[in-house]
Amino acid sequence: MTSSKFITQLLRLTGMKVVAFWFCERSRQFCLSVKPFKNGCRCPECGRRGRIKRHMPSARPWRDVCVAGRQVVLYYCPKEIICPTHGRIQEQIPWADPHARITCRLEYLVVVFAQIMTQKAACKLLHLPKSTFSDILHRTIERARDGHKIRGLKAVGVDEVSYRKGHKYATIVYDLERSRVVWVGKGKGRETIDRFFEQHLSDYQRRQVRWACCDLSETYIGALKHHCPNVTLVLDRFHIVKLLHTAVDEIRKQQWRILSGDERKAIKGLRWILYKHPSNRTKEDKDILKQLARSNRRIMRALTLKDEFEHFWTYKTPWGALRFFKRWSTTALKSRLEPIRSFVRTMRKHLPDVITFGESGGLTNAVAEGLNRIIRMVKNRASGFQSFEPFSDLIYLTVGDVDIPAQFRPADRTI
Repeated sequence: MTSSKFITQLLRLTGMKVVAFWFCERSRQFCLSVKPFKNGCRCPECGRRGRIKRHMPSARPWRDVCVAGRQVVLYYCPKEIICPTHGRIQEQIPWADPHARITCRLEYLVVVFAQIMTQKAACKLLHLPKSTFSDILHRTIERARDGHKIRGLKAVGVDEVSYRKGHKYATIVYDLERSRVVWVGKGKGRETIDRFFEQHLSDYQRRQVRWACCDLSETYIGALKHHCPNVTLVLDRFHIVKLLHTAVDEIRKQQWRILSGDERKAIKGLRWILYKHPSNRTKEDKDILKQLARSNRRIMRALTLKDEFEHFWTYKTPWGALRFFKRWSTTALKSRLEPIRSFVRTMRKHLPDVITFGESGGLTNAVAEGLNRIIRMVKNRASGFQSFEPFSDLIYLTVGDVDIPAQFRPADRTI
């Protein structure tokens, strides 16, 4: 076996032939002089063979993966060809994309490492400067998503996340059926969500959206109803329950402020017991609540109303949920508990978009919250982002609707 063939098999080089090799001790690089193997002088745009015009005057370098702590660098003098369609153009390079100065398999490693570790650790493993790593990652993600169109969007979730201090937010649109992020936009105003529907969805796609879920934000509610004529909006159950829990806790705080001495001891440590679902309470919790029923009837009355409201989510039809809410709200308004009455007024305002919960089969933003957890992990791993573009790049890379590593050729997926 010749040395060139041994190096080719050792480094798993495909689509090229090793002509010569040498070591550069100063930069700790292993340099290879290569040429395409049966390339046929094809045009990188259309793939047609062209007539050779001339060779480039000097060899160009392409950085490859590291082997045994040394950076592998490929050198080749590209040919200029005459394409019948695109005229004078540089021939297709099989190991790299046009105008790139790194190989496709190094780009693949950059993408994979960015998914599973911090960029600082990935730069150390790949022997790349941080700025170079960020630029490669951004170009690769943009190229993989270039021309991508959203398809089959029927259940939409909308939420916002913070990407840096100073109230810097990003609006995220989710495909709740596939549990993927389909779009990330800068800001959280109406103009941001309008930009998604107007620029990324056609009229036909907007009509195909059947279900949508979001929080109580008037911005998202208005945009979804305006752009999607056939949509059935379901306000997120988590945010409704959170609103009710906040009302009950406010009553507990009010009682704490007006009580003193032994009366305070009777309600001390109640916060998390009040938040619990009735099915999750232990025997000790139930004993504490029995004492509460004798010592503080206002908090117990609020807790009873909260527990009764849990039956609202069991109804499968809108008319059944509406009938239950009318009865429950009558009792709640007579309770003389202002936070609970405020919750009833909020529910009445959004009631048509809440009673659709059972009809939708229990549609919630739980998928979106789960994806938000992954997004927060990415943000924390990077210790925050100074600009919006790196943040959106990593969202598309980790939970986007395009599997970016799968866009590489099998021959380039080497680790």
